[in-house]
Amino acid sequence: MDFSIFSSADTWVSLLTLTFMEIVLGIDNIIFISLVAGKLPEAAQPRARNIGLMLALAFRVLLLLSITWVVGLKAPLFTLPIGAEGWGVTGRDLILFAGGLFLIWKSTSEIHDKFDVADDTEEEMKVKRGRVTMSAVITQIVLVDIVFSFDSILTAVGLAQEVSVMILAVILSMAIMLAFSGTVSDFVNRHPTVKMLALSFLVMIGTMLVAEGLHFHIPKGYIYFAMAFSLLVESLNLRLGRKNRLAQEAHQLARRQQAQQLDNERH
Repeated sequence: MDFSIFSSADTWVSLLTLTFMEIVLGIDNIIFISLVAGKLPEAAQPRARNIGLMLALAFRVLLLLSITWVVGLKAPLFTLPIGAEGWGVTGRDLILFAGGLFLIWKSTSEIHDKFDVADDTEEEMKVKRGRVTMSAVITQIVLVDIVFSFDSILTAVGLAQEVSVMILAVILSMAIMLAFSGTVSDFVNRHPTVKMLALSFLVMIGTMLVAEGLHFHIPKGYIYFAMAFSLLVESLNLRLGRKNRLAQEAHQLARRQQAQQLDNERH
């Protein structure tokens, strides 16, 4: 590794920019990992999240070390007779299309499951969690990691020239995500409405990946703006709900104190 490149301000700007972009792109991955790991018993969830993120890091580093092959995925594998010049289908198109379909299917299935278990008791939920195996969860995480890794690496190629800078940015972003993955996962699992919103985000992201695979480019800024706006509205709803709940608890406490005072006066 040539450390002399870090004496340049441009290298540090590229590193910081790329690290930030990797964190933003990795949010989708964290959400999916948190939701899938949430189907495991509570004690096994941190291990599944850590394994998922470490696998994501491994995939990204391996792809960066095979950067020539990754860039080559943008070359057409075959051409479909669509339009005057034909429609070239690349390896990237196939990966994004298949990954998007998998994400839509998985997220939609999870949404259906949330409605099915709405009436389950806590004991029944524990039994269902016990049926989910760590290997099944890791397999699903690996499939989505592959898709998100290609998207992440192709973005990295556009923002930096040195592979060493790209690898360092990926490692830094993954370290930050590992530090906060537990907090994100606990928050999502604690609030059912946030969990449903997260699943809806994944359906939207899956749709975007399918569109990208079909050569319909959707600027990611629109997707992330929609996510940020929805989270802002949901945070206001959570704050309002907490305020109403505290007001109800205060009102109930006052009524109990009043009833106790009347009871004491009678005696």
